[in-house]
Amino acid sequence: MCGIAGIFHTEGLKPVDPDRVRRMCDAIAHRGPDGEGVWTAPGLGLGHRRLSIIDLAGSPQPMAAAEGDAVIVFNGEIYNFKDLRKELQALGAQFRTDGDTEVILQAWRHWGTDCLPRLHGMFAFALYDLRQRTLLLARDRLGVKPLHTARLADGSVIFGSELKAMLAHPSLRREIDPLAIEDYLAWGYVPDHRSMLKGVDKLPAGHYQLLRHDALPAAPVQWWDVSFADRDRGNADDLGAHLLHHMREAVTSRMLADVPLGAFLSGGVDSSSVVALMAEASAAPVKTCSIGFDVAALDETAYADRIAQQFHTQHWKRSVSSDDFTLMDRLAGMFDEPFADASALPTYRVCELAREHVTVALSGDGADEAFAGYRRQTFQHREEQVRALLPGALRRPLFGTLGRIWPKADWAPRPLRAKTTLLSLAESGEEGYARALAVTSPELRDTLYSADFRRLRGDYRAEQPLVDLMRKAPARSGLDRAQYADLKFYLPGDILTKVDRTSMAVSLEAREPLLDHRLIEFGARLPERMRVRGSTGKWIVKQTMRRYLPDDVLFRPKMGFVTPIAQWLRGPLAGEARGLASDSVLARTGWFDSSRIASLSDDHICGRADHSRLIWQLLMLRRSLDLLG
Repeated sequence: MCGIAGIFHTEGLKPVDPDRVRRMCDAIAHRGPDGEGVWTAPGLGLGHRRLSIIDLAGSPQPMAAAEGDAVIVFNGEIYNFKDLRKELQALGAQFRTDGDTEVILQAWRHWGTDCLPRLHGMFAFALYDLRQRTLLLARDRLGVKPLHTARLADGSVIFGSELKAMLAHPSLRREIDPLAIEDYLAWGYVPDHRSMLKGVDKLPAGHYQLLRHDALPAAPVQWWDVSFADRDRGNADDLGAHLLHHMREAVTSRMLADVPLGAFLSGGVDSSSVVALMAEASAAPVKTCSIGFDVAALDETAYADRIAQQFHTQHWKRSVSSDDFTLMDRLAGMFDEPFADASALPTYRVCELAREHVTVALSGDGADEAFAGYRRQTFQHREEQVRALLPGALRRPLFGTLGRIWPKADWAPRPLRAKTTLLSLAESGEEGYARALAVTSPELRDTLYSADFRRLRGDYRAEQPLVDLMRKAPARSGLDRAQYADLKFYLPGDILTKVDRTSMAVSLEAREPLLDHRLIEFGARLPERMRVRGSTGKWIVKQTMRRYLPDDVLFRPKMGFVTPIAQWLRGPLAGEARGLASDSVLARTGWFDSSRIASLSDDHICGRADHSRLIWQLLMLRRSLDLLG
């Protein structure tokens, strides 16, 4: 695991200052504390920070091919590199190291961009071909590893693993994209199709881009996608056997490391499944780490303890206290762009704990997206059944009217909190799912904005790219489209960004075995009844893992990393919440109606409503604006 950065001139072969590349890399030194390197040639500079995981002493970067005709900087891990190495050696390739980086170089030399589907793993890399004078930028299938790019006024393209590497370049303009504010308030993060800064792009997951010295940057090319258009046949036992095979291969392939390795253990289905399969494959006790809360209703460590005892792991745990909100500034610095998923705080804490004992940690991320484990997906499945029964001409006015008049009862029992469901049923399946995924509704956002910002935003609405993505999805059903959206939009924008930044902040490599692309593709072909039955999502995963895990772990209600921000904003952070309306930084933007912010803050602090997620969003936005300056 590493950090990469570089500069490429698309207009001629102007020299690149190696110190400038080095400063870009220094900004992401936390991603690679074990080594650094810079390589320059006319028109190009490549920089690298290394966290040593495999071939600890023998694979420094930037790395040149043995033939001297290609150079690479690489962030990630290729889990099938040994098999590829044998295949390439049979084709005449020569190797001087024992790691995976040189395998990518030789794979490019022999197969060009066709090498990408052969790479099993997580990666973002920049590879320069001296014969063709071409730079290849590539990102893994699911977007586990990030890569930002920007074209500067002098015709150069800069790139880096994190935005802070780009900010170290003095020519990068720091102009906020107002549409990113609309996106951020809708989702709680800035999705991959946008950046907080105008002119900065994120290479999409499963895409590559080719840059040449004498041409404008080519548009990114998609080299992988997941299809829900086909269905596998078989009974639960047969499909479960295939599932278990894929899960075992995914876990064992990610246990390869020349440094201490362990796992995150929350006590939920997914992390417990990963730990169970690690224990099955390991002769030594698995090292596991858990984070709990000092608020009993949010604490899951008892389940994690049970799994740790069952599989005899070497287990460490730590509690997040109610005053951990003091990490807000540190979190903002990790993400560069505003990021309001409050589970980033416990995720950072568990990474911090893990790094005290291991250098690599396996996580359970990905199964909910791949196998329909989110409650919103099971709701979508049922809502689509209702939509199929009622024509839109009847459904829209009926449910739309009910949804508008239904009170927003955050305090009420769940069955009485029907406002979102009613509004969703009034819309198409894609629009309804966008509403379910959004953390701030379009109606609430509109009340926050000033008249000037509404003019800046124009006709754009944050939900539209997601709706378009779902409508174009290679899918058969509404559930398929919902999962496709989660895999292509939510997963890289929120979950994987969170895990990458919090783990890299402490120089820890996180690996996600349940995001093995073969497992994802298998899940996409499953019949719907194998994914959702009644209100139970991830059905086949839970049935298959019953041979390893107890039912009260498999079938208990999903909790996730819940953070007590509602209590914080009525207690120790109440002053900050009240101060948002008069904050000078937010006021200078001219984006918001300060009286509306004041009203929402007061309603939350006094307990009349729960606006904690929105207030947290505004607090994190305020801190990010300081950093982007």
